[in-house]
Amino acid sequence: MKVLKQKIIIDQDKLAKKITYHIIKRIFDFIASLCGLIILSPLFLVVALLIKLEDHGPVFYKQKRVGKGQREFDMFKFRSMHVDADKRLAELKKQNEVDGPMFKMKNDPRITKIGHFIRKTSIDELPQLFNVVRGDMSLVGPRPPLPSEVAEYTDYDMQRLLVVPGCSGLWQATVRNSVGFHEMVQLDLEYIQKSSIWFDIKILFMTIKILFKPNSAY
Repeated sequence: MKVLKQKIIIDQDKLAKKITYHIIKRIFDFIASLCGLIILSPLFLVVALLIKLEDHGPVFYKQKRVGKGQREFDMFKFRSMHVDADKRLAELKKQNEVDGPMFKMKNDPRITKIGHFIRKTSIDELPQLFNVVRGDMSLVGPRPPLPSEVAEYTDYDMQRLLVVPGCSGLWQATVRNSVGFHEMVQLDLEYIQKSSIWFDIKILFMTIKILFKPNSAY
């Protein structure tokens, strides 16, 4: 997918006027994520068991993220790293493989065996359905950043925080880790600019496809 190179400035007045879209989006998010949690409960049980059997650590990982309007919330994921992963981050910072404030490392030594699989297939993201039910996140939207990442944002980057963050999005469902931070921002802003119910549905179908044909997630 070709990433737009020109700067995108979001018209906040125009965005605020999409009242019907935002209402329908929230209703759809709540119903779909609730149904998803019920339907996927057997998968949740299997993944939880595999994580527990590997190192006997906690099944879920809770992390502070920043949402719409810079509001912080606890985001849930299946734990894909060793329990001391956060403490080991500082020593790995120099090996960051993407530009900007976001940290990504393809062969991250902190990732567990089951972690490699659930990250590649994006299964580790499924517990975020709890966040969608609570209203912290949407099914589709920009990736929710860490507070430390937001601290390094420019005013341009801050536009990502004009909408509710998502479990998946244009960046997650397309190029993902094959591009850097600035390209990710461009894709997020492109999504915000073009946001509509049909665009959201298209991205959701693209995301489902990744479960069977993984992209560059790691």
